[in-house]
Amino acid sequence: MKPYHQVPILECNEPLCSIPLEQFAVPLAHPYASLGAPYGNASPYLLRKDVVQRLRLAQNRLQARQPGWKIQIFDGYRPVAVQHFMVNYTLRELALARGLDVHRLDQHQHQTLLNEVYQFWAVPNPDPTTPPPHSTGAAVDVTLVDASGQPVAMGGDIDELSERSHPNYYGDRINPKSPRYCHTAATYHRHRTLLHWAMTTADFCRHPHEWWHFSYGDQLWAWLKTKDTMDTMVVARYGAVLD
Repeated sequence: MKPYHQVPILECNEPLCSIPLEQFAVPLAHPYASLGAPYGNASPYLLRKDVVQRLRLAQNRLQARQPGWKIQIFDGYRPVAVQHFMVNYTLRELALARGLDVHRLDQHQHQTLLNEVYQFWAVPNPDPTTPPPHSTGAAVDVTLVDASGQPVAMGGDIDELSERSHPNYYGDRINPKSPRYCHTAATYHRHRTLLHWAMTTADFCRHPHEWWHFSYGDQLWAWLKTKDTMDTMVVARYGAVLD
């Protein structure tokens, strides 16, 4: 259980709505659906109604600073079954990268790899009191494209299982007096900072370990807001979406 799972949920029953994809950028094919993730009749391009409105606000703020740039929607709503599928897929890929057969792992090997996966992927828990963030319709994975529609360099891929995924990974490389200073790192950090700025002006909160993951109204968002206010307990608005 993550610390944010202790946050109470007062479900507001706001519906899921389609993201107006014509206003944003999207990949040619959805990354998880292309792998065979079991969405059923659901769409990964759904979010709660207010979350969609805030995403549009974030885009407007971005374009006021960078005309022509767009937020690219990588993933939105994720049923628990899809979360489970992607955790298993990531576990298999990680084992393969280590030269291991996922079907022949001993208990210690399996748990060690699973712990690495769970550093970035939420546990696919069906318990409605501890839902994965994406299964609430309140979380969205995003990046940026420029005015020509080209991906903006972020210094790491979405879902990458490494420290490069941490939002401030390049932050200690932008001091010109540091021996680790790198102009490319400064560019990556500037782009991540711009994405963070645009999303937080619409009241999203960023996942502490993922530069691409933002949410509004779920338990993680409420936990981060409570940490910011220090003395006011913020309650989650959105729980698990019931299939």
